[in-house]
Amino acid sequence: MNKQLVIKCLKAGFIGLILLLLYAPILLLAVYSFFSTDIIGTTGSFSLEHYTKLFGDPVILEMIGNTLLLAFLAALLSTVLGTLGALGMFYCKKRTKALLHGASQIPVINAEIVTALALAITFVAVGIGKSYFTMLIGHMVICTPFVVLSVIPKLKQMDGSLYEAALDLGASPFKALWKVVLPQIIPGVISGFMLAITLSLDDYIVTVYTRPNGFETISTYVFNATMRGNAHTAETLSSFWALTTIIFLVIVLFVVLSNLPALRKKEAKQ
Repeated sequence: MNKQLVIKCLKAGFIGLILLLLYAPILLLAVYSFFSTDIIGTTGSFSLEHYTKLFGDPVILEMIGNTLLLAFLAALLSTVLGTLGALGMFYCKKRTKALLHGASQIPVINAEIVTALALAITFVAVGIGKSYFTMLIGHMVICTPFVVLSVIPKLKQMDGSLYEAALDLGASPFKALWKVVLPQIIPGVISGFMLAITLSLDDYIVTVYTRPNGFETISTYVFNATMRGNAHTAETLSSFWALTTIIFLVIVLFVVLSNLPALRKKEAKQ
């Protein structure tokens, strides 16, 4: 009994240590976002001035809006393209499937700087200048393979006879795909969409090489502000402590709400 208790304590301690290492930097920013200081490590009184600066600066609000809109559009288009690609690869012949699957994973394995340079050179070669369109294409290139990775496992878990049964019962291929296959893989589609949003929000390298002049996202704005190295930089970056806290809380809330149905089903079965 004592041995089992020690093992459980060690497991709990190890998990707690990993979680602490993962979330300590975010929690540190969250704590300092409620203090009137622009430098971490210095003392200050409780204040909401960082949140006031965040929502009171039109430049920062425009940059956040640009980032969110770009992430949503890139994730939406990547999800549609990745889901269709996953369906096509799953139902094609083995050799073709292996070839297409390998090709779709090149952006995943490849260094992001190589992908960004390749996109920039391609756009120049075909005579397309940097614009919102080129930036959107760049984000889709890095997001779509991850959608494919999320959808393919759900297709493998699905009973393949369901699609054939729908066809035998008179459904058209499109209707069988829409009514039978898609409901089976929708968790993978949602996971791919959320992963695509995360990748787009976080991207810096592809954005820099494909964005039009004057267009800022969170990643490019923070990097440029850091490189300036002046007094205004500290004040500007400190408002991002509040943004980090808000994003973290939204993600935690989303994860909790998304897991509630599964927990309720588990309790109902018990």
